[in-house]
Amino acid sequence: MKNFDKLSYTDKIKWRVRILWVLVFAMIIYMFVVGEIGGDSRIMTDLANTTSGVIFFGGFIYIIYRIVYNKKLLKNRLLLKEQMQLEQDERNQYLHDKSGGIVIDILLVILLFSTVTTALFNMAAFHIAITILTITILLKGITYFIYSYK
Repeated sequence: MKNFDKLSYTDKIKWRVRILWVLVFAMIIYMFVVGEIGGDSRIMTDLANTTSGVIFFGGFIYIIYRIVYNKKLLKNRLLLKEQMQLEQDERNQYLHDKSGGIVIDILLVILLFSTVTTALFNMAAFHIAITILTITILLKGITYFIYSYK
């Protein structure tokens, strides 16, 4: 396994693009598998239908946007340098860490996946998943806000 700390920033961006492409293909496979298994849209509430669509397709569009943005960074050295300085800013790192850091980021991805999946199959589980997702987003936002004014 490669040691990502020793990679240049340009190489890190290239790895991000590769990972994002893998994520795009995983989302397409997920959409195909769920379509074949067939969630019952007759039992979906309007909230579940809207939420699953917004999370899935919004996430898909966001990932494509990040791929385009990262490729743009690779073509423009000035933008790449600005982005590197922004990411290495100690205040931004401090705020990210204090608001949960990578653990909450991973939890949010898992909750987003769970919310979309449960929206297709079980309304009780969907309501629990969306409640936990909402609480997690609120906690991250509130702690980020509190620590940004210290």
